[in-house]
Amino acid sequence: MKLKLAALSLALLASGAVFAQATDTVAKVKASGVVTMGVRDSSGALSYTLGDGKYVGYHVEICSRVIANLEKAAGRKLEVKYQPVTSQNRIPLVQNGTVDIECGSTTNNATRAKDVAFLHTTFVEEVRIAVKANSGITSIAQLNGKSVATTTGTTSVQTLRKNQRASGIDFKEIYGKDHSDSFLLLESGRADAFVMDGSILAGNIASAKNPADFKIVGEVLSVEPIAIMVRKDDAALKKIGDDTIDQLVKAGEMAKLYDKWFMQPIAPKNTRVGLPASDSVKAAWASPNDKPMEDYAKK
Repeated sequence: MKLKLAALSLALLASGAVFAQATDTVAKVKASGVVTMGVRDSSGALSYTLGDGKYVGYHVEICSRVIANLEKAAGRKLEVKYQPVTSQNRIPLVQNGTVDIECGSTTNNATRAKDVAFLHTTFVEEVRIAVKANSGITSIAQLNGKSVATTTGTTSVQTLRKNQRASGIDFKEIYGKDHSDSFLLLESGRADAFVMDGSILAGNIASAKNPADFKIVGEVLSVEPIAIMVRKDDAALKKIGDDTIDQLVKAGEMAKLYDKWFMQPIAPKNTRVGLPASDSVKAAWASPNDKPMEDYAKK
């Protein structure tokens, strides 16, 4: 009996250690020597692939700065692995430990904050409409009877439905599995418009075969803080991430990173996204915080 109790005690201690490590990324990476970054294939200049397993972008670079400070906390050099995520699986993959830090284009909202933690806001998004330049569409009111694309698993799905109800118009919703797929729906003519974050629209247009064939139009449908995700209750990594972001802002490096990815020519086509930092972005930098989008809606 004593042996059984001892074995049970050891098993409980082991499971407790695993649980603790699951929410303590510093301990996890110190033990494994590996950190996994969640990345996106086509989230505009925030996070995108160059092919051959290479990922770049504004959030990817910020995450690299966070990981450099994580290495200091862990006391060892870390191997960085890239894990492509989608709008549908990004939160579960952070929760279950597959991804340690998600560096894509995720809106911080109250519902998601129940499942994951967000670092201080690095980008504030305005949801807009992309159309073909010759479509004649200039506002959401003109989408009545049209087919409108957005990406499954994004907050833009809810934004689209909310504006549809508010405007009293009727359009057909069609969904892409990721942003590049949604843009392809517009590009191929299967959709008359693509509703999504302005930076993602601008990034996909910039990398299109003929960027001049598309434009972003209409009113701002939603204002949303975009932030890097980590596991819930992972206080150590959140502090490292928040401190890194705050230091980048204070040193003027955040503005330089923004200029690099949104205002200068970027790979692979050496094209410019051409999206200046908005007043909302500058305000987020001026007063670092992790407020959800619901707080923005109150303004």
